[in-house]
Amino acid sequence: MIDWKEVIIRLLLAAFFGAVIGLERERKDWAAGLRTHMMVCLGAALSMIVSTYGFNDVLGKEGIGLDPSRVAAQVISGIGFIGAGTILFLRQGTIRGLTTASGLWTVAAIGLATGGGLYFAAAMTTILAIIILWILQPIERKFSSRFKQKSIKIITVNKDKSVEIVNSIFRLNNADITAFLLDKTEDEFVISFKFKKINKTELVQLIKDWQADTAIKEVVWG
Repeated sequence: MIDWKEVIIRLLLAAFFGAVIGLERERKDWAAGLRTHMMVCLGAALSMIVSTYGFNDVLGKEGIGLDPSRVAAQVISGIGFIGAGTILFLRQGTIRGLTTASGLWTVAAIGLATGGGLYFAAAMTTILAIIILWILQPIERKFSSRFKQKSIKIITVNKDKSVEIVNSIFRLNNADITAFLLDKTEDEFVISFKFKKINKTELVQLIKDWQADTAIKEVVWG
């Protein structure tokens, strides 16, 4: 059996490792913050302890054979339900929460490692997770902004207005259009463009004109 002092050390370390990553998420005001990450890591650590030592009283009895990894394995698959709840579909082509979901999955793995007594592996994973989530974020933004395509969506209730909008965008100088979609529903026209490169000054003026036009219901630029 595992000593009770060792149990306390493992559970406290799991809560600490979860808190370190949770603080980074809390800093950005995500729904899964400090306490959520602590609880996931703590629960995973306890699951690992139970999986490893919780069945010692029945092991060795006739007709009983146990795989000590089964409880821990269910943590990895079960954490997917919590991770899925942090993913938000804001609008077409825009998804948020994937990093938080992957962070929760990693925190669960850190908890399992801590519960299994792999302190060095758990600590190193925590350090690397903080580097990935916090320190690498400005670098990611710098490089992704160079390759990220800009998109615009305009919703209008007028057919002639939709034609006018499409023509005005195609007339923009130095506009490198990579995708175009015109979708008609029962009572509105949805126009979507994606750009690799565009003259922002001209587009901003167009957006101002569209926002002042009563025939246009919505303009989304991002």
